Amino acid sequence: MDSNDVLKQYEKIVYRIIIALFALIVAFSIGELIYIVFISLFVNSPLLLEQGELLGIFGYFLLVLIGVELLSVTAAYINEKVIHVEVVIIIAIIAVARGIILLDTGTANPVNMFGSAAIIFTLCTGYYFLKKGGVRNQ
Repeated sequence: MDSNDVLKQYEKIVYRIIIALFALIVAFSIGELIYIVFISLFVNSPLLLEQGELLGIFGYFLLVLIGVELLSVTAAYINEKVIHVEVVIIIAIIAVARGIILLDTGTANPVNMFGSAAIIFTLCTGYYFLKKGGVRNQ
């Protein structure tokens, strides 16, 4: 058996462990999201959600969505050995949008807000050029 074959087998094992752990984390995150929604809707104040609770739920929902998308990107990389740039940019846009949704504008630093705007502009511009250029899943 060649040393490259041993290395490839080891790499496959590591990838499978990473995918399994990632899937476990996403599954528990979904369970926790269900628990948070249930407690917020039926225990704390039945069928009434305050603004803070809504923002917390939306933020956690987006966090779970980011985890699911990262899991799919990781699985696609392992299976196809290709990084899907378009999906990675979308995940980054969702992550920055989550940070902005949860941002308290009353206490936020204006420089940080400007930086977030610049990041979103850059990511969206990159996504636009990817779509316009016809680059798909590379």
